[in-house]
Amino acid sequence: MGWPLRMFQEEGYYFVTSRCFQGRLLLRPSVEVNEVVGGVLARAVQQSVGTVRLYAFTFASNHFHLLVWARGAALAGFMQYLRANLSKKVGRLVDWSGGFWERRYSAEPVLDDTALVGRLRYVLAHGVKEGLVDKSAEWPGLTCLPQLLGPARRMFRWFNWTKRWSKRGSEDMAGEGRFAQEWAEPVELELAPLPCWEGLKEEQRQSAVRGLVEQVEAEARTRGMPVLGASAVRAQHPHTRPEQLKRSPRPLGHASTRQALKELREQYRAFVAAFREAAVRWSRGDFLACFPPFSFPPRVASGRTAQIL
Repeated sequence: MGWPLRMFQEEGYYFVTSRCFQGRLLLRPSVEVNEVVGGVLARAVQQSVGTVRLYAFTFASNHFHLLVWARGAALAGFMQYLRANLSKKVGRLVDWSGGFWERRYSAEPVLDDTALVGRLRYVLAHGVKEGLVDKSAEWPGLTCLPQLLGPARRMFRWFNWTKRWSKRGSEDMAGEGRFAQEWAEPVELELAPLPCWEGLKEEQRQSAVRGLVEQVEAEARTRGMPVLGASAVRAQHPHTRPEQLKRSPRPLGHASTRQALKELREQYRAFVAAFREAAVRWSRGDFLACFPPFSFPPRVASGRTAQIL
């Protein structure tokens, strides 16, 4: 069975999720992992300036979430760059040489301001809602919370392996020192304020974030369950495969009203129908077939008819 078709808007907001292979703890927090992840994320944002805007993020031990705005299909290139560099660099840190990601990332449209704030709250809840830490600020992984409650800019190091390769040659690249300071370049990661909060003063935005965090932590206290603790989280081996993983259907989108979701569903059905009609013509050799905007034509094997899913 093929993957569901991905529908991008001319511009829109997306809640992005990507999970590690088999749910393994390959992103398990550590000082080194957090620095590398921050550098890769900052570099990806800089590479996509003007086409992708970052509002929030959190990196759990086996997955991550982003809240972004993107123009057209720019999110595809952004995520390709981000995930490829995370798999190479973090994979090297945790001694993992196999596939790093479990499947394609999901990018669910966020359709209104209320839903945007709700997705931000979901991001801030990570670590607390799973019973790993008591407070959001205690999560040892990389999270946007310090930037939402303080300066919006934060510095990381980007380890430029291209520079190392060109200077030392391919044979030396197989050795140690990939994360030496010699190859580190400072890179700045900046968060944009939620569009519905742009008219607020910085103190007001920070107060709104603290209110969301207080809600999350209050809900966690009502469950009365002991937490694992930050030290125990850091002590886990990154190759660990959880015995059970939370599996739930990915929603088509996020909205505060059923009507908005209904309209999105109808729009998606029309998109799929138009794509498949064009794909049939494409597979028969009609390369003038018109695909919906911001979609990617299927690959057609030479001398064969492509299977349209």
